[in-house]
Amino acid sequence: MVTLEARGLTVALGGREVVRGVSARLEGGTLVGVLGPNGAGKSTLVRSLVGLIPPAAGRVLLDGADMGTMGRAAAARAIAYLPQGQVLHWPVSVERLVALGRLPHLAPLSRAGAADRAAVGRAMERAEVAHLGHRVATELSGGERARVLLARALAVEAPVLIADEPLASLDPEHQLHGMELMREEADAGRLVLAVLHDLGLAARFCDRVLVLDGGLLVADGAPADVLTPELMARVYRVRTEGGVPVERVR
Repeated sequence: MVTLEARGLTVALGGREVVRGVSARLEGGTLVGVLGPNGAGKSTLVRSLVGLIPPAAGRVLLDGADMGTMGRAAAARAIAYLPQGQVLHWPVSVERLVALGRLPHLAPLSRAGAADRAAVGRAMERAEVAHLGHRVATELSGGERARVLLARALAVEAPVLIADEPLASLDPEHQLHGMELMREEADAGRLVLAVLHDLGLAARFCDRVLVLDGGLLVADGAPADVLTPELMARVYRVRTEGGVPVERVR
């Protein structure tokens, strides 16, 4: 199965180290949650893992190959990336937007084939947006747009799916559905890495969680072992009862 590994990964933005010395080996068949408070470095970490930000130190390896030397097309076929808060600027149809997920598989100037159209159809059905296919993407609600962008990432059918806050803008039903989709991807042998804020959903669906605080990886393991009252107090600065935050720790 696919492996994605960070070795001593340090990422700097504006001269400041936002991610510091993170090491983790992630394998296919697992759903991994990336957790931590605001400003912990979660989004910077995943952007570096997909090759959007070069590391200041350390390496990112995909199946043992250095991502820094990998061509963009090969990386795009291997890793589907769903960024957070993506703004849509062009009034394209939903179906056409989802079909953009197939671009890494197409040769220059070539057209989508039957296999590509089938992948788009599968992704739209799974994300429950097939009925939106002819809608203009820029006219969707925030929740509809989030589901369509998840469908675009699913359409890549890459061995690795990295999603940055994929549940933002979703109502509780569709948050559960989003987690179920990512769980299905992992169960099919893919590596799924998702930045999450809902600790309850992370505990329920994830095989493993990485907890960042101040750019450091402060915890790594099964949710039941990691998401302890002690960690909640130290990292999130809250006291919990039954896993539910009840008051701030000052």
